[in-house]
Amino acid sequence: MTPGETRHLGTPEEQQALGAALAALVPPGGVVFLEGDLGTGKTTLTQGLVAALGFDGEVSSPTYALMQVYPARDGAVLHVDAYRVEHAAELYAMDLERLVEDSRLSVVEWGSLFYDDFPHAWLLRLDYAEGSGRSVTRVR
Repeated sequence: MTPGETRHLGTPEEQQALGAALAALVPPGGVVFLEGDLGTGKTTLTQGLVAALGFDGEVSSPTYALMQVYPARDGAVLHVDAYRVEHAAELYAMDLERLVEDSRLSVVEWGSLFYDDFPHAWLLRLDYAEGSGRSVTRVR
């Protein structure tokens, strides 16, 4: 996906397939921010990303744990849910910077507190579309 591009997806399986395709496009060590209302499929997209990198276990939103590291075949995948984070320092105190550096890919849901810290990160916006579909737009 290029900045400004939008994809319309009709099913969760299509969201996972897009995630799998994106896994090949995001460079090693890359960060992907996912923004969107509750239920728009941020974790579903992440499931596709993580599976494509070789992790075959369960991938769920780390809402209460804040961070989860998946030991994927192609390198660790860090999954962060910053929905409940009020200050960036909360995650930095949990060694966020080192975890990002050590990961093949880092996916951060609700990560607006960290945009300036990762200026080269991808930013994907997920929205509800007509019917049960979703749209995914690459903002940057």
